[in-house]
Amino acid sequence: MKKSIAAFILILAFLAIFIPIASINPDGLEKVAQTFGAKEQKPIWDGLMNDYSLSIIGNSYISTLLAGIVGTTIVFFSALILSKTLTSKKRKT
Repeated sequence: MKKSIAAFILILAFLAIFIPIASINPDGLEKVAQTFGAKEQKPIWDGLMNDYSLSIIGNSYISTLLAGIVGTTIVFFSALILSKTLTSKKRKT
């Protein structure tokens, strides 16, 4: 468990450095849409973290950083819980 927490802290440190740099450039799908001049349609639902940011925070750097941390935390703990569930020694057969 200590290794998992250490890995999680390293991931968060990595995010703090590289998320703002990565978010400046469009991702693959957005780049293709820009290249071919496709127009963005209004989405049906904006989602929880639209455009990798939290709309309630005014500072774009902090907003993007927190969105990355929240997303990474959700995925990390979901994977941890799933792995503990699937590898449980007390499985009912």
